[in-house]
Amino acid sequence: MTIKLITIGKTDNKQLTHLINDYIKRLSFYIKFQLEIIPDIKNSKNLSEEQQKKKEGTLILSKTNTTDALILLDEQGKQYDSVHFSNYLQKHMNSGIKQLVFVIGGPYGFSEEVYNKAQGKISLSKMTFSHQMIRLFFIEQLYRGFTILRNEPYHHR
Repeated sequence: MTIKLITIGKTDNKQLTHLINDYIKRLSFYIKFQLEIIPDIKNSKNLSEEQQKKKEGTLILSKTNTTDALILLDEQGKQYDSVHFSNYLQKHMNSGIKQLVFVIGGPYGFSEEVYNKAQGKISLSKMTFSHQMIRLFFIEQLYRGFTILRNEPYHHR
């Protein structure tokens, strides 16, 4: 199985980029992982929130296959602790799907088309974080999840 994380806009903070790359490298020992960054929408200031979500949604869906399991990182999603999230990952690996795709949307969330295609929603917190920080937090949680599944000492219970 491959895990793909789709995000909107680049990370312009070098320290965050370094940390994200560090966890991507660590994660590569457990699973094939891809980070797909969709560039920010050009002239977004001239678009309504709905128009921006729709354009981003079209780009997001163009990066997925019909056989992918699509999971949105969304404030209205289900919350997991790290152990339950690792079980969630294991369940998907056992299901036989080829690719598990997680998506961090743009500043206004997701279009209806993306919500309709998604098989689930996960919330990392009730708090609001920048989209750039969420990338780091989520990739770290993926890494933590795999260390839990392997019973490695990274995660202390």
